[in-house]
Amino acid sequence: MRFATKALASALILFAGVAIAEVEATDSVVIAQKDLMKSFGGAAKTLGGMASGEAAFDAAAAEAAKATLITGSADIRVTFETAGTDPASAAKAEIWTNWDDFVKKADALNAAATALDASSAEGIKAGMGPVGGACKDCHTTYRMASN
Repeated sequence: MRFATKALASALILFAGVAIAEVEATDSVVIAQKDLMKSFGGAAKTLGGMASGEAAFDAAAAEAAKATLITGSADIRVTFETAGTDPASAAKAEIWTNWDDFVKKADALNAAATALDASSAEGIKAGMGPVGGACKDCHTTYRMASN
């Protein structure tokens, strides 16, 4: 299995785990953080379906999903600027003690999303490896597994 395919599969599993393990948040800061992550999951699902052939290529949907990843990744630093106080948060405290590294990982996602070629299923398939890798890198370091 090629690296890009493995990374795509890993990203989809990671995003699916976020949806399955959802705990209801009440803190507006945590709600905003979770909503941002859900938007990434939706975009990854759309793009991943096209890349894997499970969904027909749809240029408008692909561009919209790519835009969600680009805009959302640019918003990470603002959305996570403040630590939430809700136990439903999946964010580790290390985000705020290692802020520069966290922002660097957000910037890596933005670069990968920006570079993704959403003009064809093949382009999406090639670009999802770096996108999934950026997501996994950040989640491995800064996301709690149980929430």
